[in-house]
Amino acid sequence: MAWTDQIDRVLFTREQIAARVDELARQVRHDYCSLNPTLIGILTGSFVFMADLLRRLDFDLQVDFMAVSSYEDGTASSGKVRITKDLDRDVAGKHVLIVEDIIDTGQTLKQLTGVLADRGPASVRLCCLLDKPSRRVAEISADYTGFTIPDAFVVGYGLDYAQAYRHLPYIAVLKPQGD
Repeated sequence: MAWTDQIDRVLFTREQIAARVDELARQVRHDYCSLNPTLIGILTGSFVFMADLLRRLDFDLQVDFMAVSSYEDGTASSGKVRITKDLDRDVAGKHVLIVEDIIDTGQTLKQLTGVLADRGPASVRLCCLLDKPSRRVAEISADYTGFTIPDAFVVGYGLDYAQAYRHLPYIAVLKPQGD
């Protein structure tokens, strides 16, 4: 079976994503253009979104990345964030904008924002491409949101299933397993 057979439907086209990233960049530029912020991409899912967002920002900024995990056995969340790749820069006194692909339960991002806040930045805000509020269990919200989506498993534009589908230029709903 071809990987394309696993796609249920396209949720957002390449053009819809580009238009929304343009708008997010305008909002970020308005709020951060004089602050020399540090944008922190959360690996691996945010890398495509982060790259497209960065190309639209025409002011001084710093870029860094983190990778975090809240899974002990690969399937069940431990409820505790483990940093697998930490920042290369000190964020004390800096305006930090976390760039994330999707907010689902919010547990990992809630803990991550706390970890970053403990490092003494001037501010910590959150920009996400996708928000899935129906699954939220932690009290957290994005300051900049691309799209609000239903409770469906999505892939493409950096988001994966078992490391596949990240390359898709659109965001799609994956068919439920067994179909």
